[in-house]
Amino acid sequence: MNFNVNEDLKVIREMLELSQEKMANELELDVKTINRIENGYNYPNADTIEKIYDYAYKHNIKLNNIKEMFYKEETTNKLLFHGTKTMIDGDITIEYGRDNSDFGKGFYCGESIEQTISFISRYPNSSFYILSFDDKELKSTTFTVNQEWMLAVAYFRGKLNDYKDNPKLIKIVEKVKNVDYIYAPIADNRMFTIIDNFIDGLITDEQCKHSLAATNLGNQYVFLNDKATSRLQILERCYISNLEREKYLEIKKTEVDDGDNKVKLAMIKYKNQGKYIEEILK
Repeated sequence: MNFNVNEDLKVIREMLELSQEKMANELELDVKTINRIENGYNYPNADTIEKIYDYAYKHNIKLNNIKEMFYKEETTNKLLFHGTKTMIDGDITIEYGRDNSDFGKGFYCGESIEQTISFISRYPNSSFYILSFDDKELKSTTFTVNQEWMLAVAYFRGKLNDYKDNPKLIKIVEKVKNVDYIYAPIADNRMFTIIDNFIDGLITDEQCKHSLAATNLGNQYVFLNDKATSRLQILERCYISNLEREKYLEIKKTEVDDGDNKVKLAMIKYKNQGKYIEEILK
């Protein structure tokens, strides 16, 4: 799926009240090129696409945020977002997921554009998709930031093989196997480090839980089978300009620094409270 460059270029130009001639001068392109792109006769090369979206972002037209707003108004289904290092090739399938992800192999989506872009902004060829999700006739389960969720993520990431026959873990696995999709907190590399410390017996479940809550990454949908992914419809593939990526990387760094300080505080505040992994899974 290509980007909607022809529509976006016209929107950008009209929002800035520029003629095609003026837009061509601004982008250092031929006016015929602008005309042919807007009318869908030409699909521009990568350099021209970057010029267009970079120009919009420099002039404070945050097109992706605008699209999110309008799609939310126009769809009656849930609006979700999926970031990818390159693009989705073919039908949506759980094969896009890795075996050692938060809940094993699945198709993972976030709830906001900011959340999605922040995870993929460091990849130069990444883009994201806006999707509509109809959850009718699907079975789901929900996790929150608690002991059950921590154990689930650790298990599906292969960290609890020594405890795989434990009744608590068996119950969690059955809970996940019996649904089409999961709604749960997002985990990132910082969270995995915290969970590893919990699994290694270095911190208690209370320290782990409050440290994870401090990172505040939001929630995600995890689609586990073809029945679930068939209820997803791609509405649009969206471009992220280099300038927009840089902005999100700056925001991400600030959030990481703030989150790290909150984690340190949680570690101190809840020291010696709660149980260690061996006590929980004995």
